[in-house]
Amino acid sequence: MSIFERYLSVWIALAMIGGVLIGQTVPGLVEVIASAEVASVNLVVALLIWAMVYPMMVGVDFSAVAGVARQPQGLIITLVVNWLIKPFTMAILAVLFFEFVFAPWIQPEDAAQYTAGLILLGAAPCTAMVFVWSQLTKGDATYTLVQVSVNDLIMVVAFAPIVAFLLGVTEISVPWQTLVLATVLYVVLPLIAGLITRRWLGSQDAIDTFSTRVKPWSVIGLITTVVILFGLQGQTILARPFVIALIAVPILVQSYSIFFLAYGMAYALKVPHRIAAPCAMIGTSNFFELAVAVAISLFGLNSGAALATVVGVLVEVPVMLSLVAFANRTRSRFAVPE
Repeated sequence: MSIFERYLSVWIALAMIGGVLIGQTVPGLVEVIASAEVASVNLVVALLIWAMVYPMMVGVDFSAVAGVARQPQGLIITLVVNWLIKPFTMAILAVLFFEFVFAPWIQPEDAAQYTAGLILLGAAPCTAMVFVWSQLTKGDATYTLVQVSVNDLIMVVAFAPIVAFLLGVTEISVPWQTLVLATVLYVVLPLIAGLITRRWLGSQDAIDTFSTRVKPWSVIGLITTVVILFGLQGQTILARPFVIALIAVPILVQSYSIFFLAYGMAYALKVPHRIAAPCAMIGTSNFFELAVAVAISLFGLNSGAALATVVGVLVEVPVMLSLVAFANRTRSRFAVPE
């Protein structure tokens, strides 16, 4: 492991602190970055995520896509957890915490807003960052791509009905620009670049050598992304720390519960670790651009729902890194030939 990977948790912690400090000391820079946005997708963050995803896309072998059909359990687990369990458990946890546990500290109208924001997060499984988590757990790049692609196709038809049902509204306007732009930036373009790179390199040895050389840049991209995200939200973090801490609680409970449910199912079904880890990661992390865009369109930029989706963004990276560490430590428990 490189020094960046070995001490990744330390770098991320410093990046979170650094981001907040930059947001307070150089607000002009943060404003410039925040303004580089199209359809709720920040182009600076998108470029960094692209850099993180690209190294794994180099490892995608299209000739192995057919092999996914021989090991369908990982894909089935992902779909069951993401679409039949996660949105509904998130709604239950949000109601439990905001309407009962935290009722003494939160006004009812705010509780309803926070609940709506968490429902939006729960109904939007990850599209981009899962490639990073998969790479850090030595996941199967080809299988991960198939899982993400199938999830995105289902999201197109299932996201709006699920959100409408759980929020009790008659119609949800899906921000198609956000959905399409994020998919193109985070999946399609890196995949094309990875395919071109594979053909240019030729042999598998050359591909492996190249992937090893560019992998540290993926981690650097992750650290820089954290700095920017916390820089963009630094004012909110400092202004409302107690509220953010309360919102984070159900997100943390949901994240760890969903991961261990999917990971446990994979273990019980004897799914290889290179498939089990990514399939558990997809449902645990979220497509935060989509959730934030819908929250703003439905409830407004300064709404509690929008704030809740932003807290999801801030919580995700530390949570996912802890789960990456757990998955790596438990690799040997999956006694299945890789």
